[in-house]
Amino acid sequence: MQLFLLLCLVLLSPQEASLHRHHPRETKKRVKDLHVGATVAPSSRRDFTFDLYRALASAAPSQNVFFSPVSISVSLAMLSLGAGSSTKRQILEGLGLDFQKSSEEQLHRGFQQLLQELNQPRDGFQLSLGNALFTDLVVDVQDTFMSAMKTLYLADSFPTNFGDSAGALKQINDYVAKQTKGKIVDLLKNLDSNAVMVMVNYIFFKAKWETSFNHKGTQEQDFYVTPETVVRVPMMSREDQYHYLLDRNLSCRVVGVPYQGNATALFILPSEGKMQQVENGLSEKTLRKWLKMFKKRQLELYLPKFSIEGSYQLDKVLPKLGISNVFTSHADLSGISNHTNIQVSEVGSEAPMHLLSKIFYSILFYSILFYSTLPHFIPFHSIPFHSTPLQLTLFHSTPL
Repeated sequence: MQLFLLLCLVLLSPQEASLHRHHPRETKKRVKDLHVGATVAPSSRRDFTFDLYRALASAAPSQNVFFSPVSISVSLAMLSLGAGSSTKRQILEGLGLDFQKSSEEQLHRGFQQLLQELNQPRDGFQLSLGNALFTDLVVDVQDTFMSAMKTLYLADSFPTNFGDSAGALKQINDYVAKQTKGKIVDLLKNLDSNAVMVMVNYIFFKAKWETSFNHKGTQEQDFYVTPETVVRVPMMSREDQYHYLLDRNLSCRVVGVPYQGNATALFILPSEGKMQQVENGLSEKTLRKWLKMFKKRQLELYLPKFSIEGSYQLDKVLPKLGISNVFTSHADLSGISNHTNIQVSEVGSEAPMHLLSKIFYSILFYSILFYSTLPHFIPFHSIPFHSTPLQLTLFHSTPL
């Protein structure tokens, strides 16, 4: 059977959550960070998280999938603040935001509430999410855009001398290193000579398992990357009671492994040959169904120790979700600056992740690059996220 690695960042009302894993047979690593806001997320008409996941997975069927829907959603929502006409409409519709039922202000207020909720102090684990805007000293950024970034998205703002490319690069990378507690250094390797603005979004998550895996019980075992590719990995094991379910409709098992504090990792193990069926069936509705199905069960759980990285050019994928105008000369980003002909040239995401016997930690960054035919270049960034095999991390206000 294939091991499906799904890392999801999910904000829920008081409900249960979990992830699964049994023995690995055929295993394929797929990891991602996701947000499903049950109580504070803006009104949505589509599963942006899973639609994006499926688009990334189909683009590289044999590779890991590891990204942060939270970061990407927040970043694109911030971008929409400065977009107009069809550019704005495509971004909001691509995110699945229902601006027919909610006003644009209500949608952004929903993101504001989400950021405030995620940044609440919690016992047992560290979780923080933030945004920053670096603007060239000579760029006339719209006051309304700057104000909305600070008020709605809690963004820090830094005047930056992009004429000194090396100095600007150091300023941005130093900020990222500080916010990620030194886990991400040199996020940007270089800065285009035409750069005039950088937007940064990051998530930092660090937690301890509620019950650590026994280090002495870790043994080298086979791990099936694909049915044809087998590697030897350190396999952790622990016998305990876990939240568990068998989803016969999707042909998979799901196990919940709790962290200290109100967070739970969900591990999903598709039946042999059923990876595609599980991927196609993933949705917010599916997650909520699982929360109601979980039962306590004594299990001997096996999880691989591993580190994983992922990087994507999302400008090649987002058009599949209907977000295309912003990458063309028809882009309307006049709400950001009076400079004309600004458009997005490239959108990238990269992320490392680590699963250990005692601690799980992850950081996430995401990047969008803008350019102008006058020459103006705006990179838009988010953070790499270290994560776990087939993992969905749920945050809830009451213990399971």
